[in-house]
Amino acid sequence: MAEWDGQGLPPVAAERVRRAAAGGAWTSLLTAPAAAALEVAGFDPVGEVMGSMVQRMGWQGYRGCGGYGWGGVPTTITSSDGNRFSGFAPYVQALYTGHGTAIGRLVAEAAAIGADGVVGVRLAQEPMFGTAHEFTAIGTAVRARSRTRPGRIFTTVLPAPDVTALLQAGWVPVQIVYGISVALRHDDWATRSQASWGAGNVEVSGYTDLIGTTRADARRLLRDAVRRTGADGAVLDDMTLSVWSVEPAENHRDHVAEATVFGTALGRFHAGAAAPTRTLTYLPLR
Repeated sequence: MAEWDGQGLPPVAAERVRRAAAGGAWTSLLTAPAAAALEVAGFDPVGEVMGSMVQRMGWQGYRGCGGYGWGGVPTTITSSDGNRFSGFAPYVQALYTGHGTAIGRLVAEAAAIGADGVVGVRLAQEPMFGTAHEFTAIGTAVRARSRTRPGRIFTTVLPAPDVTALLQAGWVPVQIVYGISVALRHDDWATRSQASWGAGNVEVSGYTDLIGTTRADARRLLRDAVRRTGADGAVLDDMTLSVWSVEPAENHRDHVAEATVFGTALGRFHAGAAAPTRTLTYLPLR
């Protein structure tokens, strides 16, 4: 097998696509109800498709003494702040690159076998060895029984029955969208006092701000992603939050929060008061 230069699909994936495009039996990740739902919506499954990439998650970015603003007032610094104190910006960019590359290769496989979209996409990020992480996207490619072909392949994490319900209500999936944010906040005197064992049942306002700010930033980034697709809205599929502490210096502790929001951007193709009474005959994706 020829050495891969990193462009296009990996050789193994290209060979899998070649066999699928040649015809014969196809595979899918569909359940029996999901396959029946696609039949109702006017789609045929054409094969299982996948995108994968392994990326080194090394330098996370400059952290320093995180979370101090003007006049030493504690603040929460997010990865999208756009300055040198945005301590986890390189890490977040690596996450975007990993997911984006995996989804891009999944779409390339779908295009190669003549698909119009991919439903039920499962996204994963798994640590492997050292600082290497594998990003994967796997789903079922589908083709519409229609003379009119979409301008681009749609992707969605939604299962086939949900896609059918949306189509019957006048909505069509556009693409998978997501927002990822990591924020950093220094444990100042007030935070340490509120979090101490003797403080009683009190709100730790610094932690509330950290978590709230991180979630809000991730949702803002998701909203920006939806707008870039030209879609009308989105349905959310998964929201996660993790928090951990770092100690960049002796007797100095910061807390870090990572928030992710994943969903599917949707386009409206039927704006009437009544839902369509027939299966979809065209896909006006923008």
